[in-house]
Amino acid sequence: MICHNPDGAERDAHIRAQLLAQLEELIARSDKLAVMKRGELRGRISVKPGLNRYLRVTPGGLLRIDKAKCKTEANLDGKYLLRCSDPHLSATDIALGYKQLLEVERGWRDMKQILDLRPVYHRLEERIRAHVVLCWLALLLIRITETTTAQTWHTIRRDLDRLHTGTFTGPTGTFRQRTKLSKPQRDLLAKLDITPPKQMIELAPASR
Repeated sequence: MICHNPDGAERDAHIRAQLLAQLEELIARSDKLAVMKRGELRGRISVKPGLNRYLRVTPGGLLRIDKAKCKTEANLDGKYLLRCSDPHLSATDIALGYKQLLEVERGWRDMKQILDLRPVYHRLEERIRAHVVLCWLALLLIRITETTTAQTWHTIRRDLDRLHTGTFTGPTGTFRQRTKLSKPQRDLLAKLDITPPKQMIELAPASR
């Protein structure tokens, strides 16, 4: 089954345009270079797969943009192929299942990094069990958060990552306080029924 993602197509086209602009800048004046210098430039580009894929060398040794390659890749923008062993599933169910699989892998990866589970040595049964349970709980927390707020985990994490705690020291002492809550942050905490953290977290007078 061939799938098409319009957002992915725009992203692919944008990345290709950036690469082509960079490659065009590199080879803009290469015709005036000596053969050896042009070969050196060709060698430097060859170790950059993103650029090298769009480079064409003419029979005379000149460096050009491979327009045929660009056109071929443009036809594939946002498209991907899925294969399923269950002939009873519809195309929609296969596509949705694949997207859910990606979300599962993303959720596990993100939350395992936050929980500092790596490295995990899968030798003892209790460690394996703890790893699996924590991954499952991580995914469950993400899904509950997304369904409750009607937002993606990426958006939720981006907004909450902007909440910081600052430590300030002066003649009278030291205090710690959080940054002012933005409207998206207040809305998220309200939907999740989470009490916002106190603005003034700690206050320590200066010792005399």
